[in-house]
Amino acid sequence: MEFSIEQILRSPRFPVYVEELESILAEEQRKRREFYETITEQQKAEFINGEVVVHSPVKFQHDATSGALFQLLRAFVAVHDLGYVGHDKIMVSLTRNDYEPDICFFSKTQSQQFTSDQMHFPAPDFVVEVLSPSTESNDRGVKFEDYAAHGVQEYWLVDPECRRVEQYILQEGSYVLQIKSDSGMVKSMAIPGFEIPIRCIFDAQENVQVLRRMLQVE
Repeated sequence: MEFSIEQILRSPRFPVYVEELESILAEEQRKRREFYETITEQQKAEFINGEVVVHSPVKFQHDATSGALFQLLRAFVAVHDLGYVGHDKIMVSLTRNDYEPDICFFSKTQSQQFTSDQMHFPAPDFVVEVLSPSTESNDRGVKFEDYAAHGVQEYWLVDPECRRVEQYILQEGSYVLQIKSDSGMVKSMAIPGFEIPIRCIFDAQENVQVLRRMLQVE
């Protein structure tokens, strides 16, 4: 049975619920500290709602898709001096959870504050998650809600099998679907001027052509 906040506040058991929640949160924080102490640079792992989620190695298709989009984003952001683009092993530490998104972008204002030995990062301006069967439920569930709650302006879900991009924009605290397509152009709202053909995320030759144009290489 689910209870609303209002029902809990009116319940005579409210102090009991608070005590139980405090106990749960204390144990969760203990597990989180343990996670920080034991995680290594070689692992790809996340801390989600009190549990450690260790990821298996990705398939080639997933890696190729993630790498292709990262290559374009990194080049564009570098050429225009817009900030920093992280890939795969950047740990984003939010209020309750720790994620390692496939790709994330931090504005120049944020990234200028980073230190050389920093290991935990605040909510980015832009996040990309490349879908896989083992991670899709979290990418569409807890991460979708958590990124929005922490002000991530833009969230892309990229499907390497369907060769499709879903672009979500933050509006009044919730994500609104901007496009869901396997063709045409996609234009970022969080990264000024970044606009690419969707196909170049999945097609290696077109990716190189777009990259050359970004770098103004003849």
